[in-house]
Amino acid sequence: MELPSPRPRAVVVMSDESFAEVFTEEGLARLHRVVDIVGPVPITGFDAPGAREALREAAVMVTGWGAPRIDADVLDLAPQLKALVHTAGTVKTFLDAEAFRRGIRVSTAAAANATPVAEFTFAAIVFGLKRASRFADQLRTTRRHRTVAGLPPLGTNGITIGILGASKVGREVIRMISLLQARILVADPYLTSAQAAALGVEHVSLEELCRRSDVLSLHAPSTPDTRHIVSARELALLHDGAVVINTARGALIDTDALAAELVTGRLDAYLDVTDPEPLPADSPLYSLPNVVLTPHIAGALGNEIHRLGDSAVREVEHYVGRGMLVHELLADELAYTA
Repeated sequence: MELPSPRPRAVVVMSDESFAEVFTEEGLARLHRVVDIVGPVPITGFDAPGAREALREAAVMVTGWGAPRIDADVLDLAPQLKALVHTAGTVKTFLDAEAFRRGIRVSTAAAANATPVAEFTFAAIVFGLKRASRFADQLRTTRRHRTVAGLPPLGTNGITIGILGASKVGREVIRMISLLQARILVADPYLTSAQAAALGVEHVSLEELCRRSDVLSLHAPSTPDTRHIVSARELALLHDGAVVINTARGALIDTDALAAELVTGRLDAYLDVTDPEPLPADSPLYSLPNVVLTPHIAGALGNEIHRLGDSAVREVEHYVGRGMLVHELLADELAYTA
């Protein structure tokens, strides 16, 4: 593909709120140094005044949360478009596969968003195995010194952590938990033996993962094939006291089956996502001492969002300067990415 000319023209397509959150002043200044931004900033809809004229000139499109649907009709308005750089994780919510068929190169900030999710997961593993929620409930209800009587095994020393999905987040979690004295198992049909060896993990089936793990942490995309991939059967394979962590998508777990296990106290869970999200107001999971529910906060929030904008700016710099995208999303990856 022919590289763009120096200082190609670019459009920014996202909501006003996303634009304000994602870019720092320094990041915007760097972006302006490598591209000429045309049209409204940001473009929030393609019927906005000046939007269509800007699309006709654009070689690069920078997108973000709140971007309108980009399908064949929109792409027809952007005949010079060569690259789309997204300032968030998934493009599936707005970008039609037609973009890949037309040879438009696509990059996402999924790797940047993986960092806070992995940090959250690491913390959940440590807190989960320390039985922090159980101890907190014990202190809240008794106002007395702790007792370990009746609690599941405590601590991270020598435990086995099972990772379901060697995604960008999954791999970042693997990197972080390698600091622990833990064995790491991974179940992922797309992971090769060579990749597993490079990651320093043991590649196993989902059944073996559940049988052997003290912690089951989910990092797979939500697709028709992965819906309820953790069902009553998989949950039953987990030993008493195992910790289930979900920072990916709620639909990966059969919620009713998980609730049935958690109500007995047999398992612990840290759930940042649920199905449905949020859970019904009468769900028993809100009040169980062995469950921590958080409202989908593992991904980038606050100052963490700047990582996404900085990642996108670097991608534009790489593309304009060297014709490369470090975090390029390929068409054949769409089937198994989030």
